[in-house]
Amino acid sequence: MGPLAQNKDEVFTYGDYLRWDDGERWELIDGIAYNMTPAPSRFHQGVSRELLLQLGNYLRNSACEVYAAPFDVRLPEGDEADDAVRTVVQPDISVVCDRSKLDDKGCKGCPDLIVEILSPATARKDLKEKFLRYERAGVKEYWIVDPSGKTVTVFRLTDVGRYGRPDVYGEEERIRVGIFEDLEIDLQPVFLAAAEVHQSPPPEGEG
Repeated sequence: MGPLAQNKDEVFTYGDYLRWDDGERWELIDGIAYNMTPAPSRFHQGVSRELLLQLGNYLRNSACEVYAAPFDVRLPEGDEADDAVRTVVQPDISVVCDRSKLDDKGCKGCPDLIVEILSPATARKDLKEKFLRYERAGVKEYWIVDPSGKTVTVFRLTDVGRYGRPDVYGEEERIRVGIFEDLEIDLQPVFLAAAEVHQSPPPEGEG
């Protein structure tokens, strides 16, 4: 079994990340390891599935591609070798329009749009550590979805390379996607899908 990244005083790289075989999911942000186990809830997956469906339908036959987690996104600081990269994240949804960034391992370089769906275990990381790292990497749009509050907070990169004042959308609104000319995401089915999952009874034998 490979090493367990539990010491936050230790700095790790993508080379270390590839050697971990503990059966758990990890992210690295500036060399700090974050455990992503257990898997997201069904409620979380309901939101992700509907967003992915709307984005995927629009992007069909497009130069851009959309991916759902688990999908490794490596964010290098410069031209360092893959093994030396210190940030490897698994966004809930990534839209990548520069196909030269894609390889068999995932994406090396920043996606054009990233969506993170909050959960109690990931909220602080998504709102702080990932926010700062995505801004620094140059991710053009960063969406933070709050399933319990039924809101989406959208940060867009300004000309000075910083995220400006966010736009906040409610469950019955539509989001005009800034990186595309004519795409709007309808949030009503997004949160409806999550609610249906949340309210549905567990399969027989569970609970």
